[in-house]
Amino acid sequence: MYQALYRKWRPKTFEDVVGQDHITLTLKNEVSAGKFSHAYLFTGSRGTGKTTCSKIVAKAVNCLHPQDGNPCNECLNCKGIDDGSILDVVEIDAASNNGVDNIRQLREEAYFLPSVAKYRVYILDECHMLSAGAVNALLKILEEPPEHVIFILATTEIHKVLPTILSRCQRFDFKRIKSQVIAERLLYVAEQENIHLEKAAAMLIARLSDGGMRDALSLLDLCISYAQQITEQTVVETAGLTGQGPLFELVHAIIQKDPAGALRVVDQLSENSMDFTRLCEQMVIHYRNLMIVKTVKDPEDLIQMLPEDLQKLREQSAQVSLNTIMSGLEILQDTMGKISRTAFKRTEFEMAVIRLCDMPASFTMEEFAQRLDRLEMSFASEQQPARAAVQQAVPASSAAGSPKAEKPPQAPSSSLSAADEAIPFEKWAEVLQELQKINGALYGAMIESRAFICGELVLIDCANDMFKNLLRTSLAAKESLRNAIMKITGQKYNLGPYNPDKYRVSEAQKNEKSDPLEGVLKKASELNVPVDIK
Repeated sequence: MYQALYRKWRPKTFEDVVGQDHITLTLKNEVSAGKFSHAYLFTGSRGTGKTTCSKIVAKAVNCLHPQDGNPCNECLNCKGIDDGSILDVVEIDAASNNGVDNIRQLREEAYFLPSVAKYRVYILDECHMLSAGAVNALLKILEEPPEHVIFILATTEIHKVLPTILSRCQRFDFKRIKSQVIAERLLYVAEQENIHLEKAAAMLIARLSDGGMRDALSLLDLCISYAQQITEQTVVETAGLTGQGPLFELVHAIIQKDPAGALRVVDQLSENSMDFTRLCEQMVIHYRNLMIVKTVKDPEDLIQMLPEDLQKLREQSAQVSLNTIMSGLEILQDTMGKISRTAFKRTEFEMAVIRLCDMPASFTMEEFAQRLDRLEMSFASEQQPARAAVQQAVPASSAAGSPKAEKPPQAPSSSLSAADEAIPFEKWAEVLQELQKINGALYGAMIESRAFICGELVLIDCANDMFKNLLRTSLAAKESLRNAIMKITGQKYNLGPYNPDKYRVSEAQKNEKSDPLEGVLKKASELNVPVDIK
């Protein structure tokens, strides 16, 4: 009878378990020293080795000829545990045996000495499914079990396990296995099975398995049934996916704002019976990869893909801003939720593609400042010819009239107009106090700041780099500051940076000497606090 690959290649020693060295080394040392715990709790996502390690521990503690903490897999006990003929090792599915009666029966059996093995080992899979009554029935024996009993609990949802259970067990957290490690294991298994498996296909299977070795081997088994020569296209067709080529083509059309081209790619994928839920998932992953490439200098450790595909990803990320990528991710994640609730999955996905193509061009604050400077320069150059024409027309009109006494020459006016005159914001301290209630982080960055009013602008002078970053990148920070100003003044102002070369403080304000004592006296007077000056 044919045996599935994940069963045939299930690890039999701690060294065979891949990607969990922090756990296997600890368990091996405990068994080797004879200092193993009476209760273990294994937690982690599916297919990461929880049940496998449980069975290896059960064999290791009962092995007649242990080898440096590992079971020999040759003695009667090891073989009996593997084929299930030894009843001293019991594997219980807590999802279906979760009642009080099941646990009471377990407690009664646990007090009997093992019939063949050294220890009775109880493996409770999915222990978070136990009912409240069953957990209470288990607590006492879990805390003080007989010397010949070992409990191994496994769960994928550790947050559902009661603290009273956690405190009685030695806990091990199984990590998701890295895609590169899974791919290497798949290539080894394929070689031993005389199956030709391309590296690109192994990497794709590894990414689809989401860190689970069992899922990866099951998908490889499915691909072997489809073809003996397993390529990336084989995996795509078997799993109902789209390859990297159409995915890059679709995203390229979106970046180029070509909805017609993007919809044609979607139509081709639909003809190939593409599952649009999976396609949307792949688009989310692709945009996530674009985000990583855009923000991380060396993304190879964070993105598991072939070097040529990573280079294409870099080229695409260079054509689009980070803000656009983030907005696209939000659209796709919103579409993921909608697709799961509608019967018209293709229509929903096509709507998302059109929204992605129709996103407004996004640019950074530096680019915005450069555009604003160019606009101001253009406006100034248009105004200069008009002023020159007016200056030439004035002498001609005065020559026609009677001669008048010449006026004394006036001192050249400052290059700053009256509109550029800035007045210190007298209520700025009150604004900061109000801001402290709304946005504490922004208040902390602006505590040393000062402000001026120039028309409908509030000009802020602050040397804190954190404030500059917040105001440049966070719309919420700007809105918080505007709301605080509105609350104190009752007027709505726009915000801007204070530039002493562009704005001037009024002469009246310059001549005023700000005496700190006067400010204290004024505040005391407002609060009706008597002050005695000596």
